[in-house]
Amino acid sequence: MKKLPILPFLLLSAGMALAGLAQADEVKGNAAAANAKVWLCVGCHSIPDYRADYPLVYKVPMLGGQSAAYIASSLAAYKKGERKHPTMRAIAGSLSEQDMANLGEYYAAQTASSPINKLK
Repeated sequence: MKKLPILPFLLLSAGMALAGLAQADEVKGNAAAANAKVWLCVGCHSIPDYRADYPLVYKVPMLGGQSAAYIASSLAAYKKGERKHPTMRAIAGSLSEQDMANLGEYYAAQTASSPINKLK
């Protein structure tokens, strides 16, 4: 019987254990906590039919009712430079992963009748 080196198996096991820990540390958003950062968003995203003109004319989307995961992942993509818009990249760059999750939950909770931010 051929002996197999144990080191590759140990490394694989350690990698799988670390991957499990990373999933356990998933950030959970808190809509109420987003109140501390939502002011960064409302200047553009709460104006119906608002269009930004830098660097190109861009129709700014309303965020209310969007998926929390979508908003958080979009902010992360702006922060990494995967999505291109200078203002959004600067804003997202100032946010932590927890801030992004909180903003996602905040906007996901918004509806047309939400008293928190009627314009969304």
